[in-house]
Parts: sequence; structure tokens; C-alpha cells
Amino acid sequence: MLDKFFQLTQSGTNVRTELLAGLTTFLTMVYIIFVNPSILGDAGMPRESVFVATCIVAALGTAVMGLYANYPIAMAPGMGLNAYFAYAVVLGMGIAWPAALGAVFISGCLFILVSLLGLRGMIVNGIPTSMRVAITVGLGMFLALIALKNAGIVVANPATLVKAGDLHKPEAIMAIAGFFAIVALDRLRVKGAILIGIVLVTVLSFFFGGNTYRGIFSAPPSIDPTLFKLDIPGALSSGILNVVLVFFLVELFDATGTLMGVARRAGLLVDGKMDRLNKALLADSGAIVAGSLLGTSSTTAYLESASGVQAGGRTGLTAVTVAVLFLACLFIAPLAGVVPAYATAPALLFVACLMLADLGEVDWSDSTESIPAAVTALVMPFTFSIAEGIAFGFISYAALKLLTGRAREVAPVVWVIAALFTFKIVYVGT
Repeated sequence: MLDKFFQLTQSGTNVRTELLAGLTTFLTMVYIIFVNPSILGDAGMPRESVFVATCIVAALGTAVMGLYANYPIAMAPGMGLNAYFAYAVVLGMGIAWPAALGAVFISGCLFILVSLLGLRGMIVNGIPTSMRVAITVGLGMFLALIALKNAGIVVANPATLVKAGDLHKPEAIMAIAGFFAIVALDRLRVKGAILIGIVLVTVLSFFFGGNTYRGIFSAPPSIDPTLFKLDIPGALSSGILNVVLVFFLVELFDATGTLMGVARRAGLLVDGKMDRLNKALLADSGAIVAGSLLGTSSTTAYLESASGVQAGGRTGLTAVTVAVLFLACLFIAPLAGVVPAYATAPALLFVACLMLADLGEVDWSDSTESIPAAVTALVMPFTFSIAEGIAFGFISYAALKLLTGRAREVAPVVWVIAALFTFKIVYVGT
């Protein structure tokens, strides 16, 4: 039955290989059940409810990806977008988290609409490579700043804005040790390197950080504090057009890039294209909507799925295996609750460093491409706002092309995005 439904033989795999691949993918991305509640908890959301929402939406989105699209790709709340949700939108802009969830819901609906109408290709192909790379790199730098702050390695300073923190504190020392452990384990190809690093620092926190043990297993906490608490009218009345636009653009680029990248590594591309890309994108966008209803930031396909592909995963059975394991995580809430922020900081910093790898794809010999990319990446951490980075990047891209007589190189979608951000800055303010 499994062979027929998932086309295992046709894909050159078997049940055992798919199950092992699913376990491999799960171990490389399960850290999100600790990191996501920590980040969204800083925005005032109930951590235990976010933990439940994270497990459920990861299981739901991944199961749909496996059963509907038949791809070995797992999903969960995205790194970078959760930080933007918590630190930029809620804490930075002062928008209540239910309204922010409303913005996630709207962006997910737009994503579904774009997928159904077949407009994804037009939008993605219209955005220049340099800007797509810059958004990823800027997200990485934004994540890095948050990680260093949570670890106490970077602190505020009234004279210089930031400075090095007290590196003699146990929290900073443990975070640094955790970061080195993650990098070393990943280099040695140890499965679940990020998870091992988080667990290592958490164990050390009991001895040197004053942490207290609360057990491992328990019945799942209530999801009621976040379930259906999104505020769509509040999102619309807040005038957060740029927030919705940022969520939408990053979701679209992240999902498309990850799906294509993992499929390419699995040898699932036919003539450079994914046969069931639209199904995969609908699964992705549907998970975003479901996550906003459950109570978490945007869900997306995970690049860590490549680890399962490397282990032989080729079909949706790999994804279904991951989904089942995420459901099992619902019963380890006490363990998730004892993970301190400085234990997840090394994971954030490691992911941030990986996100900087795409910088080499920017054409640095063309200043009309490289300067907007650099502006995008730099403005994000320095303004502590992903939205401002994307806004300044698109505006500078359109302006420089226009001023150098190369306006014809700019796709219509870029003009539209630049115009929207310009209108927002001029008439609404930053």
C-alpha cells in the first residue's frame, strides 16, 4: 500500500530508507520546538501554547507536503520570520501579537491566491537575484544580532549603541561553548548537531546557570491561549501594509528557493522544474494560514530536509515520518520549558552564519546590483527591522536603475514593490 501510494519503487527507495530519512530530517530541525517558543515568548505570547502550536503546525504542514505533494520536504515555523514577528513587528512597532498573527494570516491567503492563479513564477522571476540573496543575507545578520544579544555577548551602550557584554558571565561562556560544539559537530556530519548543542547548553545551565529541572514528559499544555486569537481587523486597521508585504515576499522566496534546492539535491527535477511545485506551494501557504490560526508565525519548508534526502529520502513517506515525530513531541513540554534563551542563541547564530553563504551570488562588479543588495542586508540589523531593509533595498534598486538609464532592466513587480514602500515611507512614515 505504501509502495503504491508514495511510488517508492518508481522513486528508487523503500520503506526502511524513507523512515530513516524522516528520522534524520527530524533530528536536524527539531530544535525549532525549543527556539520558536523562546522567540515568540519574548513578544508576550504564552510559551507553552506556542510550543503546542509549533508541534501541531509542523506536523500538519509536513504531513500535507508528504501526502498531497509527495515530496520528502518537512515544514515548521521559519527562522528569521519568527524573529521579525517578535522583535520587529510586536516589540519594535508596538503591534499586539494577535494583530501580527492577523498579518501572517493575510500573507498566507495572498500566497495561496498567487499559487492558485499561477502568478508565483512572474513574481519570483521578476525579483532580481541580487535582491533575493540580499533578503536572505539580511535575515541572517538580523538573526545573528538577536543571537548575540540573547547570549549576552552584545549589549546596549548609550554612547556607541552596542558593545561587547560581560564575557565572564556563565551565560555568555555557555553560549560560546554551545556554538563551537554545533559547528564542530556539523562539520563532523553528526546528525542533529543543532539539537545536541541546545541540549548541551541546557544541561550546563543546571550546574552553572541556576536552572531548575521540571521533568521531561507530561500531557500537552493547552493551546487555547493562542488558538484562533489572531486579530485580522486589527491587522488591517493598524495600516501594516509593509509587514504583510515583508511576510509575503520572504515566504514566497524562502519556500520556492528551499523547495527547488531540496528537489534538486534529491534528483526530483525534470528539465530543471518540479512537476508538483504548485502542490508543494499550496501545502506551504496552507500551513502559513493554519499556523496563524493555531498561534505561531509563518511556516515554511525547511532546508534541513536536505539531510533526509542525503540519507535516501525521495518521497512523501519521509515527510509523513517527520510529521509523526513532531506530534510525539507534544508530550515533552516540560523539557522545552527549561531551555533558556542563551541555550538557543548558539543555534540562531549558526543558522545566521549559514544564511550568509549566498553573498557570492551577487554581481559585485555591477554597482546597480551590489549596492541595493548591500543596503538591504545592512539596513535590516542596523534598524532592527527586516521591513525597512527590504524597503530601502527595493527603492534603491529601482532608483539606481532609473538614474543610470537602465530602467528597462527592472521588472514591473519591482516597480510596484518600490512604489508601495515609497508611499508608505513618505505618507505613513517608517
